[in-house]
Amino acid sequence: MLNIMLVCSAGMSTSLLVSKMNKVAESKGMDVNVFAVAEADVKNNMNKVDIMLLGPQVRYLLPKMKEMMKPKGVPVGIVDTISYGTMNGEKVLDQALSMVKNQ
Repeated sequence: MLNIMLVCSAGMSTSLLVSKMNKVAESKGMDVNVFAVAEADVKNNMNKVDIMLLGPQVRYLLPKMKEMMKPKGVPVGIVDTISYGTMNGEKVLDQALSMVKNQ
C-alpha cells in the first residue's frame, strides 16, 4: 500500500481533497491510502508515509519538510495550486504518483 500524506495548517482544508483522491484510487483499483494532517502532527505520522504533499497555503514548510523526510527517502512536494483550488483529486493523485516514479 502506498501512503500519501497531505499537510495543511489545520489538517481540515485538505479533507475534501483526500476524499476525492481516495475515490479516484479506489475506482482505478489502486492500493493507495491518502490522509491529511496538520503541520503540528507531521512528526507523529512521518513513519506511516511514502509521499508527502504540502497544501499551497503551507508551501513555506517545503525546506523544513524535505530535510525532515530526507533520511526516510520520502519525496516531498507542493500540491499544484490550480488542482488544489478545484479539488481535482485525480490530478493531485497523479502528481503524487509521478513523485514516486521520479525518485
